[in-house]
Amino acid sequence: MNELDTIQVFLKVAELESFSGAARQLGLPNATVSAAVRQLEQQLGTRLLQRTTRRVQMTQEGEAFHARSREVLDEVEALRGMFRGGEDVLSGRLRVDMSVALASELVLPRLGEFMARHPQLAIDLGTADRRVDLIREAYDCVLRAGVLLDSSLVARPLGSYKLVNCASPAYLAQHGTPLRLEDLVGHRLIHYDAQLGGSAAAWEWFDGEHTHYAPVGSMLTVNGTASYKAACLAGLGIIQVPGAGLRELIEAGKLVEVLPDYRPAPMPVAFVYPTRRHVPARAVAFMDWVAGLLKPYLDEGE
Repeated sequence: MNELDTIQVFLKVAELESFSGAARQLGLPNATVSAAVRQLEQQLGTRLLQRTTRRVQMTQEGEAFHARSREVLDEVEALRGMFRGGEDVLSGRLRVDMSVALASELVLPRLGEFMARHPQLAIDLGTADRRVDLIREAYDCVLRAGVLLDSSLVARPLGSYKLVNCASPAYLAQHGTPLRLEDLVGHRLIHYDAQLGGSAAAWEWFDGEHTHYAPVGSMLTVNGTASYKAACLAGLGIIQVPGAGLRELIEAGKLVEVLPDYRPAPMPVAFVYPTRRHVPARAVAFMDWVAGLLKPYLDEGE
């Protein structure tokens, strides 16, 4: 196994925090994976991974080597692809993450077009409804909605989602249709909280300058975007979500928009990726493609 191969094995072990998991994904024997990491550590003269009976963690030296080695492998991949038929030929493995709703409703139905254009490219698509760690989990890029908090990442803003308030016809038939904020007394929100209990339910609306909150009752809290929409369709309450993913449901009459004058502030959407001198061509191509896909659903000026 050459040096580049041992680096790739190390990256996979570090990503999965597991020697056996890396062996399964790489299609190698466990002993080969362990030997590759030992070989790399001997060559570097330092320990990269801390092994315990429960988990595998990178040492401080391992974290530094992890970040730099990904850049090196990207450079090697770019060199290998210089003469493979032009700039449109992408190869290697692209690792991205986005919400379940965005992936299932907008990206996956069209992803075949992108893959047909780049047949030598393999894609790992994560749909974790959580803030993934781009560096530790080795993502090329992540599509995020909402305010970006990590200033160490590079952001590519795409625009903003318009948010809407929606309920099912069955819910409105039972509880009535609110026409003013005062009418929300007696209504219920389906509360979205990634931590399940980390925040209180409230109605949110934006007056053009400031965001306001009003307490509204909630009997159900969910931590996934798919269950959030499913609960609304089941008549369990009102939700406040990006309108892009609900357009067909609203047009079909399965959901009804309420209180259009009291919507939350538009939600910014951006790709984020690790700070690197050279962004992999595969990541740039994917970000460009998704940006074009989302353009009809975003307000670029907000």
